Amino acid sequence: MAVMMATPVVMVFVYSVLSNVVMEANSEFVGPANFGTLIADPVFRKAIGNTLIFTTVSVTLHLLLGLGFAMMLNSGLVPRLATAVFRVIFILPWVFTASIVVIVWQLLLNPSGVVNYLLTTLNVVDQRVEWFSNPDLALLTVIFINVWAGYPFLMISLLAGLQGIPADLYEAAQVDGAGPWSRFFNVTLPQLKPIIVAMLMLDFIWNMQQFPIVWLATGGGPLNATETIATYTYKLAFSRHEFSMAAASGVILFIVSMAVALVYVRHQKARD
Repeated sequence: MAVMMATPVVMVFVYSVLSNVVMEANSEFVGPANFGTLIADPVFRKAIGNTLIFTTVSVTLHLLLGLGFAMMLNSGLVPRLATAVFRVIFILPWVFTASIVVIVWQLLLNPSGVVNYLLTTLNVVDQRVEWFSNPDLALLTVIFINVWAGYPFLMISLLAGLQGIPADLYEAAQVDGAGPWSRFFNVTLPQLKPIIVAMLMLDFIWNMQQFPIVWLATGGGPLNATETIATYTYKLAFSRHEFSMAAASGVILFIVSMAVALVYVRHQKARD
């Protein structure tokens, strides 16, 4: 634990208060200067805004899609064979690696790809859409890909939770005259609340740190339209070779993630 976790974390914190380590033979203590430089950088502030938008929208849509598909698979309205087929189809995005997911959607959303062909054929748009190179659409496109790749995790977790709700609760609610919406808000959601809260916090942490999909899809461009803290930190370290600045950026991301993680741990302890 000390070698694999504690040592790297301590090293990052130490690097964040030194002048440019690795690139300088004798790094000097600069205190919070690296953090001040980061906050003054408009690109970093843009990355913070993009990260918040990316994370909030992704987590929200993950929950809505995951809960919707989980309830459909658990409803009993779909035949058993169709349910098995749908489960396989719905979980496929979670099985694919990030590189495969991005390649598939780059082919589909290519200016000469299937999506643009259908949109122009159906007269939805007048000309082909540049999904990845248009600054106004790039972030939404990356969010869409991330949502498509990530919702199955919440779907499987919520489906397990739905199957664990006693049928007696629904029968008692129905006897009392509760309709479908009343049963959903007064039986289903309260029973799923512990799972929903736990999954939302985990999903928030993971999406705050999401790097592969954003990097492979746009590399943070165009014009920093999809720059997140993760991609910004990577560029600081391996493009600009400013390792102390990269460490400071990593510390900021670490602190935010750790705050959510502590809430998650306290919630799990309270639940136990």
